[in-house]
Amino acid sequence: MNSQFNSIKLTLLFPVLTLCAVGAVSAQSVPWHNRAVTEHVDINLIQGELSNKKLDKLIRQGRVLFKANFTREDGVGRPMATQAIIPTKRKRPARHTFSRTAGLDANACSSCHNQPLVGGAGDFSTNVFVSEGFQLADFDSIDPQFSNERNTNHLFGAGLVELLAREMSRDLIALRTNALLTARSTGQDQRIALISKGIEFGFITASPDGLVKTNEIDGVDTDLIIKPFSQKGVMTSLRQFTVNALNHHHGMQATERFGSRWTGTDDFDEDGFSDEITSGDISALVAWQATLEPPQKMLPESLQWQAAAQRGQQVFQSLGCEQCHRPTLPLDSLMFEDPGPFDVAGTLRKTDIEKNNSSRYEVATEQWLQTLEQDEQGRWLVPLFGDLKRHVIADKTIDSLGNELLSQRFVERNVFMTAELWGVGSTAPYGHRGNMTTLPEVIAAHGGAARKTRDAYMALKAAEQSDIDAFLKTLIISEQ
Repeated sequence: MNSQFNSIKLTLLFPVLTLCAVGAVSAQSVPWHNRAVTEHVDINLIQGELSNKKLDKLIRQGRVLFKANFTREDGVGRPMATQAIIPTKRKRPARHTFSRTAGLDANACSSCHNQPLVGGAGDFSTNVFVSEGFQLADFDSIDPQFSNERNTNHLFGAGLVELLAREMSRDLIALRTNALLTARSTGQDQRIALISKGIEFGFITASPDGLVKTNEIDGVDTDLIIKPFSQKGVMTSLRQFTVNALNHHHGMQATERFGSRWTGTDDFDEDGFSDEITSGDISALVAWQATLEPPQKMLPESLQWQAAAQRGQQVFQSLGCEQCHRPTLPLDSLMFEDPGPFDVAGTLRKTDIEKNNSSRYEVATEQWLQTLEQDEQGRWLVPLFGDLKRHVIADKTIDSLGNELLSQRFVERNVFMTAELWGVGSTAPYGHRGNMTTLPEVIAAHGGAARKTRDAYMALKAAEQSDIDAFLKTLIISEQ
């Protein structure tokens, strides 16, 4: 393990910049410099539809940044800024640059996202402590009253997930728009079901005066925008997730949120370094994450395992697990746009770019496109085993998955996004906190809306439970 990380560090010393990333702006340095980032990607040179060559270079630069051990000379640290998503000043300098609980808590993105390989999940030791950071800029306690402790999710197939969320958001917003138009033309209230890709999100009632009643919405915010990232489902895009994480975990502040446009200064955290991460750098990180190969369903060599997995999938379906863990969701297009249609203030937006000319590219690379099947309508079937919807997952007697005390973005404490199961065979431990070591443990911990299905699982014979385990462990992240 040490030799592996040593090799990464040596690679980053100076070959990083021999990549000559698309539109790179070189910083003067010597071969023994202490910077992980000595070139920045020029956002102006990666707009419009990218050629395969440009995209390949952008992805490679994104991988370099994801693996980079950021240093003081890159701008690591935020002595006068908190980990808050909204740029927030501190009253006094931080006592320590690094803090396991309040951050900085990692040297590289790959420090946490590394199982079974870079871009993957994390062990319990990589847990993060999520706090909005306004009042709790410094805390050195793991007590849940100070923060929510979360295990690291994997990023494989993340571009497909974001594309699904965008299409579903458009569907829900279109339903609302049509309901309002119908209500206005008929003069009568219109109560309609919110359904996209077979997933039900409750109802809205549109009135002729333009008001929309949202009290029956289920599993999505009232803006009807699916936010597929984070365990609570509160991050709209890979771009937003990346900007947040760079500040929280590394003190590397993106200009598109912490720069002079929004804060009036190019050194918001007062660490002596300006423009630490450019919008082009964020685009490179997004491109690398968005094009990560989706997890696969493995065919075990063992005939015994194959038979058990086949039986297990049938039992999984019969129990009703697939009501939330949908085996596939259909995707109309693989074309990814960055910035995307639902990026908001604090991340680069289409309107911030000349002629609204976002980068556009297909997330499916030639290496893994053949792993996706298509339905009779030509839509790509994304095998995520999820529904991109929030559910109540804990109750009074089964509350292990409702361990958090602090709400996040006004999402109830016992409500979480359905965990996508693709890759679950490669990403132990389990649970929001990563404190469950086996799949049977986390299944038994399901409460709330999943209580009935959980109870049915607990009533199974041991052999049938084992078959489900055998099936789930075929859902892996390929290491080839």
